[in-house]
Amino acid sequence: MSASSTPLALSGSRDLLARAAKVDATLAYSGYVLPRDRLVDGEYPVFAERASGAHVWDVDGNKYLDFILAYGTIILGHADPVVSAAVAEEIRDGFAITLRKRVQVELAELLTSVIPGAERVFLLKSGSDATSAAVRVSRAHTGRERVVRWGYNGWHDWCATRPGGVPAQAVSTFTYNDLASLEAEFEAHPGEIACLLMMPFEVEPPAPGFLQAAAELAHAHGALFVLDEMRSGFRMSLGGAQEKYGVTADLVTFSKAMANGYPISVLVGSERVMRTVGEVHIGSTFHVNGAEMAAALATITQLRDTPVLKHVEALGEQFLRGLDGQATASPVSAEAVGVPQMPFLRFTDPDEQALARARDAFYTETIRRGVLLHPNHHWYICGAMTEKDIATALEATAAGFRAAEAALGHG
Repeated sequence: MSASSTPLALSGSRDLLARAAKVDATLAYSGYVLPRDRLVDGEYPVFAERASGAHVWDVDGNKYLDFILAYGTIILGHADPVVSAAVAEEIRDGFAITLRKRVQVELAELLTSVIPGAERVFLLKSGSDATSAAVRVSRAHTGRERVVRWGYNGWHDWCATRPGGVPAQAVSTFTYNDLASLEAEFEAHPGEIACLLMMPFEVEPPAPGFLQAAAELAHAHGALFVLDEMRSGFRMSLGGAQEKYGVTADLVTFSKAMANGYPISVLVGSERVMRTVGEVHIGSTFHVNGAEMAAALATITQLRDTPVLKHVEALGEQFLRGLDGQATASPVSAEAVGVPQMPFLRFTDPDEQALARARDAFYTETIRRGVLLHPNHHWYICGAMTEKDIATALEATAAGFRAAEAALGHG
């Protein structure tokens, strides 16, 4: 990794991006549009060549310690050999078959054994598949239409973050960790709300008792309580945020870390609610493909049978402690936030221009030192990381703080 703040060679990424802009709508029109996707212009790579363990290499040959981890889909490490072997075996035997595969039953049995309250499962492909299925089941089960939601829940009409092409929806939100604001939503729409669907947390952890109180409030008003565990599932603990915070939802959605990067998701819940699946239309040609199921089975089995999640938590605690110490000692307005498995650095200067200068200087320095951190989305820890990796990252963030201080004229 670079010992200085020399700019990275990124000509390969730039050339590919120029080619993609002529043919690929995801990069020409959609990529890097949302605030959470914006990086530091000209400093971050766009295209990767390969990944292994805790590292990724871009098309120009630069190596990075990866804390973005495909937005949290990687929990064990890139190209985990056990997962890769399971997928290779499934592919060799044929993974896209009209009939169901044995692995589907084995995965369903495993999921119901490790997820609190999971009596039935419905395997899908994407996170948006699962959250939208949860909404449809909730509406059918309750005979109601309105949804109260919180957090990032996908891209379908009912939860799209941009208004283009989206008709009016019977959906509203509330202020996280503020029970009064949630109660106001139920009081404003008596007898109309099918479900409260929410992430258990994003950056700020739930206040003690908040999730339990939210579930009780939903049930008191005849609504279902649905947890979106796309990010927290199979990362916070084997049983996800439900296990971590001692709450049980009527329906729960998972994806991301459940298959260490392979595209699969699942809706789980009590038999009482999940039997409603028989009354709704949820389907896809690729839902029966076995390769991703094999990846999930191999991933979750490792998470169950090894101390990898304890390792992830310990490394995250080490990182957060170090980052917090650096932020406290620095004149730059910033704070270490998040949970150990998903840490983040939040810049807090009320002057937006000063905040932008400090943030860009920090992330320019860290990426040049070979540490891949996202400026606008929380980071992740994976099982392939080591204490040495965390020390390397903290060296880079210390340099990042020095660069931010210089950008603001300190010292």
